[in-house]
Amino acid sequence: PQKTSFHRSQTLGYKNGFAFSRLPTVGIGRERLYTNQLSQAELDELSDKRPTLTYGQAKQTPPSGFIPAHVAFDKKILKFDAYFQEDVPLSAEEHYRIRQVGIYYYLEDDSMSVIEPVVQNSGLPQGKLIRRHRVPKNDRGDHYHWKDLNRGMNITMYSRTYRIVDCDLFTQVFLESQGIELNPPEKMVFDPYTELRRMPMRKYTTPSDFDQLKQFLTYDKQVLRFYAMWDDTDSIFGENRPYIIHYYLADDTVEVREVYKQNDGRDPFPILIKRQRLPKTFVDKKKTFPSCVLEISDQEVLEWYTAKDFAVGKSTTLLGRTFFIYDCDEFTRNFYRDKFGITDFQPVEIKKKPLEEVPQVIPPYNGFGILEDSLQNCFSLFPKPPRKDVIKMLENDHKVLRYQVALESPNPEDRKRRFILSYFLSNDMISIYEPPVRNSGIIGGKYLRKTRVAKPGSITENAMYYEPSDLTIGSTIEVFGHRFVITDADEYVLNYMESNAESFPAATLQSLRDHFHPRQVVKETANSDIATLGTNRQELDELIVQVQEELKLRKYLNNKNIQEAFLQCDKDGSGILDKTKFLALCDSLSVPTNAILLNKLIDLCSCGEDKINYHDFLRAF
Repeated sequence: PQKTSFHRSQTLGYKNGFAFSRLPTVGIGRERLYTNQLSQAELDELSDKRPTLTYGQAKQTPPSGFIPAHVAFDKKILKFDAYFQEDVPLSAEEHYRIRQVGIYYYLEDDSMSVIEPVVQNSGLPQGKLIRRHRVPKNDRGDHYHWKDLNRGMNITMYSRTYRIVDCDLFTQVFLESQGIELNPPEKMVFDPYTELRRMPMRKYTTPSDFDQLKQFLTYDKQVLRFYAMWDDTDSIFGENRPYIIHYYLADDTVEVREVYKQNDGRDPFPILIKRQRLPKTFVDKKKTFPSCVLEISDQEVLEWYTAKDFAVGKSTTLLGRTFFIYDCDEFTRNFYRDKFGITDFQPVEIKKKPLEEVPQVIPPYNGFGILEDSLQNCFSLFPKPPRKDVIKMLENDHKVLRYQVALESPNPEDRKRRFILSYFLSNDMISIYEPPVRNSGIIGGKYLRKTRVAKPGSITENAMYYEPSDLTIGSTIEVFGHRFVITDADEYVLNYMESNAESFPAATLQSLRDHFHPRQVVKETANSDIATLGTNRQELDELIVQVQEELKLRKYLNNKNIQEAFLQCDKDGSGILDKTKFLALCDSLSVPTNAILLNKLIDLCSCGEDKINYHDFLRAF
């Protein structure tokens, strides 16, 4: 009746992630079972066995008290203070150098490192001298062990000998616990040259005539402010410039500050003379004394500037500059009134000279680029392109007036040169082209690119350019120092001006009509004669054949020279020549014009009484 637990004990469980079963140790009512139980020795033996067929041979479990070295000695480091001596061969001030280092021994893996503390501005590569690794001890492959380290001994690593002088407390306790007897510590040796540099400089204190500390405590943050002008108009580009003079009562120093205004064109340097004591009177000295390279001290100065030397309405010379004080602030007035009894602080009115208005002078045109485009550089630092007449460009696009011009020159070679002048109506530009002529000795091509040409005598402010109304037959135009005479024009020029007669002067239009009138009469006559000749085309062809046969008998066939001579003589290219000029040209070429057939051919090629169409005549040659 004393039993209270009647459940069966648990025989299934998990261990290390694997399911396993065990024999029950107690029965119902928690009574201990003694059947099918193993002894303690059997249980210990079974605990060391594993199923070798499935998992292989079981590993031996380490003893319970084993701790690995990387766990036992983790973050445990032995530190030794040491130094080494380094030769300095190329120095007159030191022959050797002492460099202090720290030797670190890491117990977890028996590695070592050498680190030199970094000294600022030493000029030496400092820091880690030997990286952390197992340092070889000798040539037999042995490495340094912590048993080899002690105080007061030399240790050589990579041909450099270090002298160990001391160690830290942890290292001392550890080595003593391991039964190592430590040597007594030594004093650290310092670098003699470094110690020499650390010696304090001798200071000389000049006895003061008054208590400067009392002056500082009394007048601290009290500043006298004066408004002054510096007249520098005597020098080139000089002017009257305003400044502010500050006098610090705490230490009798003076400061001169700049005063800037908006858009004054000066760099914003705030101070002209930095805060310092300014000398008023120097001690008499020789002229050869180099005062410009020495700091000014009380031995060179007889008197310094004080508050008594500044007053409204007076001039003061500070470091070679004369400043005229014209006003001061309210605190300065109260100080002078209480300290020196001065009551006259009437500000002086500074009259500024009116600025002279400098007229804008536009420089003369240098000939480069377009005048309007180059003129924009005189008006703005960032020139804008001149505005174009877009309507005019669209209406007159691809409309060009062409003229034939001759160069007016004292050289005989240039008088025979002919040029084509093109006037572009869209932008009023002119270009000049010279047709190449064979064996002339002059390379033809572009003579003037498209540009606007100003009339001679025009000024930059009001430039006058050539217009179509100025281009009349026989007129002379000047293009950048070269004079051209207009000898001929294109028929499109006459047609364009007649269609826009209201835009051009009557004289210009009449000159073109007078020039083209004879040519039109000749063309009409030629057309009528050619029409009459067309009826006799068969007779003309037969006559040309007969003339060719007669020329063959006379052995006169020089077609190339005759054609070049006639084309060169016909300057306007109309194909019609005067009869007298035609006969003179034939005589110069030795053409047998006295032959009956040639006279008949000349009669058939005649256009009127004194004109001859030489194209049909040249067919016989």
